[in-house]
Amino acid sequence: MARKKKFRTSAQPSDTKPTNTNKPVAAFLIADDYDSLCVSEYVSLDKCPEVVTAALRIAELIGSMTIKLMSNTKNGDVRIKNELSRKIDIDPMPTMTRMTWMTNIIMNLLLYGKGNSVVVPHTYNGIIQSLEPIAANRVQFEPKGNSYRDYSILIDGKARRPEDVLHFVFNPDKYYLWKGTGINVILQDLVQSLKQAAVTEKAFMESKWKPSLIVKVDALTEEFSGKEGRQKLLEEYVKSASVGEPWMIPADQFSVEQVRPLTLADLAIDKNIELDKRTVASIFGVPPFLLGVGEFNKAHWNHFVETRLRTLILGIEQEMTKKLIINPNWYISLNYWSLKSYDMAEITSVFTAYGDRGWVAGNEARDRIGLEWKEGLDEYKVLENYIPIEDSGNQSKLNN
Repeated sequence: MARKKKFRTSAQPSDTKPTNTNKPVAAFLIADDYDSLCVSEYVSLDKCPEVVTAALRIAELIGSMTIKLMSNTKNGDVRIKNELSRKIDIDPMPTMTRMTWMTNIIMNLLLYGKGNSVVVPHTYNGIIQSLEPIAANRVQFEPKGNSYRDYSILIDGKARRPEDVLHFVFNPDKYYLWKGTGINVILQDLVQSLKQAAVTEKAFMESKWKPSLIVKVDALTEEFSGKEGRQKLLEEYVKSASVGEPWMIPADQFSVEQVRPLTLADLAIDKNIELDKRTVASIFGVPPFLLGVGEFNKAHWNHFVETRLRTLILGIEQEMTKKLIINPNWYISLNYWSLKSYDMAEITSVFTAYGDRGWVAGNEARDRIGLEWKEGLDEYKVLENYIPIEDSGNQSKLNN
């Protein structure tokens, strides 16, 4: 049975002055258009373009960062370059680059895994051969008995201990603190709203009920009472051979009126979509311009790097250090500073000031702006004649 819905506002009596200046609005939903305008089925988060875009931007940014192996020393932290650092940063999986590998982990963490992402290390004689990210649909988490602290990770039905795998967690559960919950529940209503807006917009743009002209004809005239007669009228009087040619129509038989069809702005869909996109951006902690709302703002971008990205990065660093590194003086580090937005003038000003104080060498400044190493620029110099820092006390003016 065809379904038909009708919405109508009450009309004012013709002999009284209406108190509301808004005209009564009536809308009809034809049965054939019901399925194209109404969304009743469940919409998963990975089917919403705005949600996928927000998660993917975060994943790509973290995936672009170099993963460093660092060591604590008495003179400060130094970077270590060995086979372990190469495995983690360059070749974590034989079939993946670091970028693809880390992007997969973060997408599982934020979207597909509902706040959980699992990586299985494969070793041979104690040496890491690969770090395999596991698809979210292959993983289950099972508490041990009534314990809230201990659990097993089931991969393809096979139980593994938490200490044997990397388990990254986002938004811990309030009961099982070792398990992530993601942001699925918070986003679900927004996803339904965005999906409904997209379906409505598509149906509206494809609808045939948007004529720009209405031709009034005398239905009692036999010539215009049938479909063929009306088509003949259009061909003889309305359709013209050239653009801009005036119409010549019989005034007594029919008249032509121009109407303005409804637009998406009239339906306020664009405003609702923008509001929902901003809400999605707020929940994910990303700037709205990453979802196509508003303009780029450097302050908002740097705040995004300092807050959302940095908290995710810290969790990744700590889990990898805890599970992969044996040496107590070594740790994993991702340089989130490389993602902050600086223009050339700011970089030049900072490195010039640091160089004058002997804090950075010339090659360090060149590396920051993408220039190659040059011989003779590895010395640390201070402002006074730019001499090596160890000779700063041997100046002639200080001899007396």
